[in-house]
Amino acid sequence: MVKAEIDPGICGLKTTVVVRKKSGKEYEILIESDCEMVEKLGEKVPSLNMMDIFKRITDNPIYKEGTVCLRHVSCPVPSGILKALEVEAGLALPKDVKIVFSKEK
Repeated sequence: MVKAEIDPGICGLKTTVVVRKKSGKEYEILIESDCEMVEKLGEKVPSLNMMDIFKRITDNPIYKEGTVCLRHVSCPVPSGILKALEVEAGLALPKDVKIVFSKEK
């Protein structure tokens, strides 16, 4: 089981993603979020196949449903869900991801 805590930034609507192996290449995706749009995404995609990691963004179930459920195109949660799946499937090590901004004056 892998748990990912996602702090999306300025909106402040935090998300917890839990990924558990079910059987074979199938994984259960559990999402709890302060964001109702992300909650809806979790309802639409309750499980993923390990091979979904390798699909193009336009074919990936998380991004396909995200297109319908999410209004904010740069929301980092879909990527976080897939990163958690990679870790649970043994395809990535559990390393935190960061985006660091600096603005010139």
